[in-house]
This record gives sequence, C-alpha cells and structure tokens, in this order.
Amino acid sequence: MKIIEEALKRGAKTLSEYESKLLLAEYGINVTQEKVVSTEDDAAAAASEIGYPVVLKGSGEELTHKTELDLIALNLRDENDVREAFKKLTSTPEANVKEVLVQQMVKGDRELVVGLTRDAQFGPCVMFGLGGIFTEILEDVSFRVAPLTRWDAMDMMEDFRAKKILDAFRGQPPVDREVLADILIAVGKIGMEQEKVQEIDINPMKVLDGKPVAVDALVVLNND
Repeated sequence: MKIIEEALKRGAKTLSEYESKLLLAEYGINVTQEKVVSTEDDAAAAASEIGYPVVLKGSGEELTHKTELDLIALNLRDENDVREAFKKLTSTPEANVKEVLVQQMVKGDRELVVGLTRDAQFGPCVMFGLGGIFTEILEDVSFRVAPLTRWDAMDMMEDFRAKKILDAFRGQPPVDREVLADILIAVGKIGMEQEKVQEIDINPMKVLDGKPVAVDALVVLNND
C-alpha cells in the first residue's frame, strides 16, 4: 500500500495519526473528518469546512505522545479559538510542530479500544475492549487470532467485563454491533495483508449515534 511504502522509504517507524486513519479508511473503518494544515489561515478554513466544534492536534509521525506533550486542543468553538490553538501548538518548546491536524470533535461518554499486535507464535492478533484512559489501568480487553470470522468478532464483544457499555447507555442508542464486527474483521485483514504493519492502536474509538468512530489511531511499522 502506497501510504506504508512511502513511510518505509523515509525510514519512518510509525504512520502519523492522519496517515494511520487513511489506512483504516482504506479498509472501510469509519474515522473522524479531518485535515492536515500548516498555516493558521488554513486551520481556520478547515475548521469552518468541517464544522464546529473541532479539535486541533500537533501532527507528525514522531508525535506519538500528543497528550503528554500537551499537543491537543479540544472543543474549539469558533475561528478565534482555532487561531489561538494553532499558535500555541506550533510554538510548543518541547516539540517541533510543523503541521496541525484539524479534526471533527466527536463527543460521547463511551470509549472503546481496537488494536492489532503481531505475536511471535500466533501472528497477527486483534484486540478489543474498554478504551480511553482505562485501557492500561483496567486491562479489560479480549484477543483473537486473525483472520476473524463474524462469529469471532461478535464473541469478542461478549468477552470483556465492561460489555454492557455496548448496550443503550445514558439515553444513547446501543452500539451497532454489526458495524463494530466489520471494524474488528477489517483490522484483522490489515494484519493479514500488510506484513509491514507491526501494531495498530485505535484509542479511543468513540460512539456517535450508535456507530463507532476512530478518533485517534497509531500504526507502528516494521521497517527492518
């Protein structure tokens, strides 16, 4: 795939968040509306095109820990907010931010995680569970070896402790399990077809009107 080939040619160990989502979208996975920009005016134009509120993030393959570097500005409601956030992100002393990702703001209380890892014995394995800040704390996830059948994907949804989060929740509709199954199957397919993809981390995957949306994503490459 061209995105992966170009990243490997330049010696990248990861895809940027934007590139990671382009790869996911190629496999039919729903991702946030977003645009990479390099000027303040372009950021304002992109935000207007996407629709407020928006999120701004520092963009680049080397920026894999944006939260720790304070490179995320949430819930920006107008052009002034966007311009101020752009100036702040591009002047952060801890990171050389040349590009900024302008992204649709997806609200919602439910955060899931979907991932892929290559096991030395089993090969590509798909992971699914409770996302957001609780992923590492609670470790409430399930794994299956790729490729996944639809039965495998549905079974994963029953195989983690917080599975009730997929039901109707705080006035919100239940998660569309068929769409979620498609996502899990697609991630397994990436693992089977793209041998240079070492890991995938989609966290959080939020729920918008019952449909899962990849809000943040990181693809780790094997460029040995």
